[in-house]
Amino acid sequence: MINAATRDFIHSHVQEDVRQLALRSLPEGVDRPVALQQIAGHQLALRKFPSLAARAELWYPPHLNLEQCSSEATALYKRHLVERLGGDSLYDLTGGFGIDFMTLAPCFSRAVYVEQNKDLCQLAQHNFPLLGCSHTEIVCDNAEDVLRQMSIASAETTVIFIDPARRDSAGRKVCLVEDCTPDVCALQDEMRSHARNTLIKLSPMLDLTAALRALHGIEEVHVVSVAGECKELLLVMGQDMHPADEIPISCVDLIPSSDEEGEPDSQKLIFTFEEESATVTDAYFSFPEREDSLNSCYLYEPNASIMKAGAFKTIAKRFDVQKLAPHAHLYASRTLLPQFPGRCWKVLDYATFGKKELRRLLADIDAADLTVRGFPASVATLRKQLRLREGGAAHLIATTQSDGTKLLLRVQMVSVNPKKS
Repeated sequence: MINAATRDFIHSHVQEDVRQLALRSLPEGVDRPVALQQIAGHQLALRKFPSLAARAELWYPPHLNLEQCSSEATALYKRHLVERLGGDSLYDLTGGFGIDFMTLAPCFSRAVYVEQNKDLCQLAQHNFPLLGCSHTEIVCDNAEDVLRQMSIASAETTVIFIDPARRDSAGRKVCLVEDCTPDVCALQDEMRSHARNTLIKLSPMLDLTAALRALHGIEEVHVVSVAGECKELLLVMGQDMHPADEIPISCVDLIPSSDEEGEPDSQKLIFTFEEESATVTDAYFSFPEREDSLNSCYLYEPNASIMKAGAFKTIAKRFDVQKLAPHAHLYASRTLLPQFPGRCWKVLDYATFGKKELRRLLADIDAADLTVRGFPASVATLRKQLRLREGGAAHLIATTQSDGTKLLLRVQMVSVNPKKS
């Protein structure tokens, strides 16, 4: 429980710099660790899930638990998934702070939150009623024991959600799904016998192809990014077996929206590994000679979800674009493609790395936003070589063509129009 003095202090200083507060002497009766944790938690929550953070009475866990939980955008995406899957009962076997649970629970007539950390369970008991989750059950136990106690009789109407921890006992990040805790590979047969569907949330750092080899009954995969940063892998496990190369993979980039419903816009590409393997793209883009018009040259970079999933040939075929080089995931075309799922630039000019060429391109530039893609030097090294300061209105991209020619492109960002998923 948070005492009255601590609660009043939190409410009065909730917008202040936590580092500065930590250096001050606090009023008598104020629990310093609790106050600083709650203020820091509220400030982080405002960025990650603003709708929930608007509730001033919520309690927050330590920073690591809060940092690892879902954002509001990804939690809403999971809600749309489970609404489509259907079911009467939800079992969240790794409850954590409960952002996913609180978002998914309203879709079910019965929702069970499972968490072995007693402190997190205490937070859940306080927070859930404030957010209208009155039909929930809180179980302080580990996922393995609760799973064994679940009724097989209700499996047809049950959905399991599980988000295994991605660190080993020494706190190091792991790359394989079987090294996560709990081990969903060891539990997969039991989960499939107790639920019609299981939604498995994994880190984008994990090896997706290895996970699909290790897990059975995966019916669909969702690679989810937010504003260009890959956030999570979602695997829907069902009762039917599918070859890994035939599983539909949805690459989704959620774009924060300011509409009243708070629903994010999204860019989506759906493909299979079978399609990617069968696609042939052996033509590469070459920029026209400078005396020709560059007005119709556009450069594209797929969003982070597509890059993670590896749909490199599929996206070239779907959008009729050509790669610049085999190992540089940049594409180009002579046509503007406003629905391309990623970033787009108009090419204003370019130069090879000959001194005369560079001098011409950079004649009016002494500061620029510089990016390297498929180029054998870092941004820092290249910036020093070109004597360019950071900032400025110009945007430059250093890359390599298929014939090995190094290019410096002067580009201008073009807005693309996301589609609602």
